[in-house]
Amino acid sequence: MLLVTFIRQLRAEGMALLQAIENAGVTRLRAVLMTALVAGFGFIPMAFSDGVGAEVQRPLASVVIGGVISSSALTLFILPVIYSFFAPKKVPALETK
Repeated sequence: MLLVTFIRQLRAEGMALLQAIENAGVTRLRAVLMTALVAGFGFIPMAFSDGVGAEVQRPLASVVIGGVISSSALTLFILPVIYSFFAPKKVPALETK
């Protein structure tokens, strides 16, 4: 959602579609990666635990880490491609609040 909103904002300011997608991806790369890395690194101790309750914690941690990695890859690589196919041809107007 963060990436699509930024693409729409850039297009409303008059930027071309592909240029807006590229600019949004580069600009929001740090935010997406930092969020994913913090979440992923936070579950690493659970993934390698061997104490009481580890039989529940390890599978949960591996699922969360896998989900964070896959959602980051989808956000950074697949979402811009899909948006380029389904983006509205008319540039949306910038909403004022």
